[in-house]
This record gives sequence, C-alpha cells and structure tokens, in this order.
Amino acid sequence: MDTQTKYVKLEIFIPETHFSQLRNVLRAVGAGQSGNYDSCLAYSHVIGSWRPLEGASPYEGTIGELYEASELKVEVRVDESHLGETMAAIRAVHPYETPVIFTIPLLDENLENR
Repeated sequence: MDTQTKYVKLEIFIPETHFSQLRNVLRAVGAGQSGNYDSCLAYSHVIGSWRPLEGASPYEGTIGELYEASELKVEVRVDESHLGETMAAIRAVHPYETPVIFTIPLLDENLENR
C-alpha cells in the first residue's frame, strides 16, 4: 500500500430504488476498497427536502412546491486519485438533475498501515 495515498469520504443522497446500481458502479471503480475487502460502505435512511425552482426538471416533486422523500445517505471511502472517475460513475446512475454528493477529506491517510 502506498503510504502517500489520500482518501476522501463521499456522502451520496440517492433514492432507494437506485441503491443497487450505485453500489455496483462504486465497486467497479474501486470505491470502498479497504485492505482485503471491497464494497465497504455504509448507508442510512434519511428524509430529503427540496423545492424545484423555475427551469428545473425534477426527478420527484413539482416546480415551486416543497417536497420531501425518503432517500438513502450512502457513505464510502475513495482514493483521492480516483475521485474524478468515481464522481462520473455516480452521476451516470444517479437519477437527480443535480445529485447531492458531499466530498469530505479524511485526516487519517494511512488506515491500512496501523
């Protein structure tokens, strides 16, 4: 393992109906790799809230009206050098016009070398 590897945590909000596709593309690009394990991620049920504005093309909801829906928040660790490829893979399967994806730098860069 390269001791200079840096990681970020992605938090991805997605409808539950698209979770399997998301998990598959994350695995395909190597996101969630940890030592001798792959597909390492966590997910939790959340309620998302948004109001589509004029000009939007919402997956769910009506222009000008506040909308709430059940979603999954998926958390996964990604090698920083694969971040662009990972983001492109996520966007390819994500149904939202503007996916909510948070990128959080991780402070511990050598998890495998403890």
